[in-house]
Amino acid sequence: MVAPLLLMAWISIQTRDYSGSVVWNSYSMEAYMRFIFERNLDDTLSLNFDYLLIIWRSMWLAAITTALSLLVGFPTAMFMATRPKSWRPALVFLVTVPFWTNLLVRNYAWILLLRDHGTINSALLGIGIINEPLPLLHNSFAVSVGLTYSFLPFMVLPIYSSLEKLDLRLVEASFDLYATRLQTLRKIILPAAMPGIIAGSILVFVPCLGSYVTPELLGGGKTMMIGNLIGLQFGAARNWPFGAALGFGLLAMVLLAMTLYALKSGKSKQGISL
Repeated sequence: MVAPLLLMAWISIQTRDYSGSVVWNSYSMEAYMRFIFERNLDDTLSLNFDYLLIIWRSMWLAAITTALSLLVGFPTAMFMATRPKSWRPALVFLVTVPFWTNLLVRNYAWILLLRDHGTINSALLGIGIINEPLPLLHNSFAVSVGLTYSFLPFMVLPIYSSLEKLDLRLVEASFDLYATRLQTLRKIILPAAMPGIIAGSILVFVPCLGSYVTPELLGGGKTMMIGNLIGLQFGAARNWPFGAALGFGLLAMVLLAMTLYALKSGKSKQGISL
């Protein structure tokens, strides 16, 4: 695992010539400078925040996807955890069914649903709600929907695992003590589900940052994320040092997310021990 990272680090500090080739053993920090600067024809530097905007868009879409997955995944996991034990294996099986289909196929299915003359627009036009097709495809909305659908099971399963251990007699006791539904949710259910919520958020947020297929297909090239930018640098742009530097930027964001998760888990365990 360390060798690929070391190779990527070494490539990121190499120099790229004007033909697109890597000049080996010619070290430079040019790739990292391109995050906020661009070199003009007269060899001067000027500010350019285009790449930072792509990184920000990636983080924003990953955060939106995490929030949507939590919004849908928590009630789903709660429903699964409160069913009879004989039902639960079948419900878990249904949650994992999307994994049986290739990610590429699932994204093409969303294209059929969201395109101008797709299922959704055709249905809305047919019942007279809209007069012209809605722009549902090739934008941030389509990307967030596709990412949420793809990573939703990663949110549902950890929360279900936490809620499955909840003693429902505590919920009944809270109602006996005249607690409202909101108080029961806030004081009993959410603390029990918190480990699963944190784990699910990490499992959704981290892979969303580096998503490639969904932004490429559902974004239509108009909603580029950092994964697409990295692929472009190693492909058509032929800028391996900058692609490697972007890879390290993505790795830094992942490590930051994991560090925050570790700190949160440590505080939770410390609170329990006290």
